[in-house]
Amino acid sequence: MVGHTGTMPDQIEITILNQISDIAADEWNACAGPTSGRAIDPFTTHRFLLALENSGSVGAGTGWHPRHIAAYQNDRLIGVAPTYAKTHSQGEYVFDHSWADAYMRAGGQYYPKLQITVPFTPVTGRRLLTRTGYETIGQTALLQGAVQLAADHGLSSMHITFCTESEAIAGKAMGLMHRIGQQFHWVNDGYKTFDDFLSSLSSRKRKNIRRERRQAQGFGGTIHTFTGDEITPEHMEAFWGFYQDTSARKWGTPYLSREFFNIAHENLRADIFLVMAKRGETWVAGALNFIGAETLFGRYWGCIEDHPALHFEICYYRAIDFAIQQALTKIEAGAQGEHKLSRGYLPAITHSLHWIADDGFREAVAQFLQHERQAVDHDIEIMTSYGPFKRGL
Repeated sequence: MVGHTGTMPDQIEITILNQISDIAADEWNACAGPTSGRAIDPFTTHRFLLALENSGSVGAGTGWHPRHIAAYQNDRLIGVAPTYAKTHSQGEYVFDHSWADAYMRAGGQYYPKLQITVPFTPVTGRRLLTRTGYETIGQTALLQGAVQLAADHGLSSMHITFCTESEAIAGKAMGLMHRIGQQFHWVNDGYKTFDDFLSSLSSRKRKNIRRERRQAQGFGGTIHTFTGDEITPEHMEAFWGFYQDTSARKWGTPYLSREFFNIAHENLRADIFLVMAKRGETWVAGALNFIGAETLFGRYWGCIEDHPALHFEICYYRAIDFAIQQALTKIEAGAQGEHKLSRGYLPAITHSLHWIADDGFREAVAQFLQHERQAVDHDIEIMTSYGPFKRGL
């Protein structure tokens, strides 16, 4: 089902797609780019968003209702944005629960709201996807279209989460509120081996990592890595069990359905780097990463047995090994986790953009964001000073 929000200047027309299958994969991916080779951001590809919808992980009954925005100029697609009407604030990782509570206590209706994002995926990437050569006009059209869509339907707000810094600058220039957060990212400083990376650390941190790796590798089983066609349905079946266990402890119910992992094996395995631990004949722990053109994205971890340091080896050290081997420039390890700092992952700023319909509420949120920014900047400065690297590096 396709809807239109109207025509904008320069013969730009905004179309709303209520399912990703309403647009051809090659058309969408021409904006998500590049059209050949490994995706810069696997999460904004047509195949990933389609897997979410076809598996029922988003859609009816989930609180994530696809409203993808497409911008056309003279009937040529110039930009798209993965967009959802949300009836809650779960699975976003840029928290606005306190905003929702305050707005509703004042008599307003915060939900539904409009969200430009990738569901359940707290990693940085382009959210305003434009065809090459149409970056400025495409971003402007998508931003204006999103605000118009929210306003036309009487929504309280519109949010763009985990966008790039350049998108944040563009959105701020158009009057959207800019919010920052922080995560922990590992940066490849031209390392050729894991030992090269270790040599950049302080002696104490280096010894601790070596000790943890020995401890993890002596857990009583074996650790395996798989990519592409090496990944089997057996691996995904085992990983579903890990994911369920982690989800039950963190969120109560899994965000992703079992069918998502079937589809991931069928259509996404070329994008996946999987680390699995086996004891005897049983897979006991694993981490699922997605591979971008320049970045490895750590996404899901789970286990059915607890073993000392196994989590660090599977989630962090094997990821660093892989990133170095593949000459990737960065690892994004997802939300939270100050424990990542001592393992070579340093604080990094994340960006989001926000539009609030109500003037008074918008002013209150703007004041909150100003104070929050100061606190985030201070935290990043302090944590960076406690980083594991040798002084002067």
